[in-house]
Amino acid sequence: MVPSVYKLRDLEIRPGAILAPMAGVTDTLFRRVIRGLGGCGLLMTEFTSSEGITRSAKKTLRYLYFQEDEHPIAAQLFGANPAVMADAAKMVEDLGFDAVDINLGCPAKKVVKCGGSGLLRDMPLLEDIFRAVRAAVRIPLTIKLRAGWDENSIVAVDVAKMAESLGVEAVAVHPRTRAQGYSGAADWNIIAAVKQAVKIPVIGNGDINSPEDAARMVRETNCDAVMIGRAAATNPWIFSQMLQFAEKREYDAPSEQDRHRLLSGYYREINTANQPDAVGKMKQFACWFTHGVGNGSELRKTVHAARTPNEVLEAVERFFETSQRQPAAEEAAHPGEASGKDPAHGPSQHDRIEATLGT
Repeated sequence: MVPSVYKLRDLEIRPGAILAPMAGVTDTLFRRVIRGLGGCGLLMTEFTSSEGITRSAKKTLRYLYFQEDEHPIAAQLFGANPAVMADAAKMVEDLGFDAVDINLGCPAKKVVKCGGSGLLRDMPLLEDIFRAVRAAVRIPLTIKLRAGWDENSIVAVDVAKMAESLGVEAVAVHPRTRAQGYSGAADWNIIAAVKQAVKIPVIGNGDINSPEDAARMVRETNCDAVMIGRAAATNPWIFSQMLQFAEKREYDAPSEQDRHRLLSGYYREINTANQPDAVGKMKQFACWFTHGVGNGSELRKTVHAARTPNEVLEAVERFFETSQRQPAAEEAAHPGEASGKDPAHGPSQHDRIEATLGT
């Protein structure tokens, strides 16, 4: 089962389950939804540009906003300039984050030129970044990486060993290459190899779509914690389900009322926050979350036809009011399938350096 605790130096994360950073998804509103449902030990911000942070760009700093009830929480940074990364990490520490994470996994073309998985091709630069950031902060330092650039350059073990030698305190492994993107199957053997090679905690990530998957990953890799990304966007209850599964070997599926309550409440929070991209965020979430809702395709159509946040809210309320009066065929949830977009990277309007890109 998923470990009951994951220790990051003096920071105890209970349980050993982590919300992965996802662009356009893991803002403070979504993170608090996950925290409220229970079962998630550590929250992470969206993937955030170190250059934007050090320039104090308002758009970038917005991604670092969090509330006190989100602790423990880590901020994830990307960049390729050691000095800038160090300065950004220090700013993160000063903001009160519990840990800082370096992204070595994003495969987006615009990002690999200046960070993300592109750094896996430059070990000397990686060493400089690890040294600079480690010297700049007192809080725990972690990394999240892919297996390597392509199948001919699997470097996860080498990077993890170097990181450990330079004071990095945990490593999350997504065992696909940059060339794979999110295609094919994640090779959990790579997570197991990293775990055998280092003494620092290893977090497993990739192809966890159910509590059973999480338990199997821990069993097969001996990882110290699991990280959930895309599955949390389609099924925010997955963390609480993992807790149930650990206790009872079974877990509850959310009812239509549960789904209505969560979707309506989340949308109302987005509306109240008066975010400039409120409608886009609502439509994006509808693409993922409504797979699993009975007649979810109809809900997606009405949400996507809406032009204002209030119209979206009205569409949701009408849909669930109608669905309570008539039986509906349930749709299977398939992470990332609903819109053809990947929740880890968000829709095309987020695919830019200044807007944070997840892993």
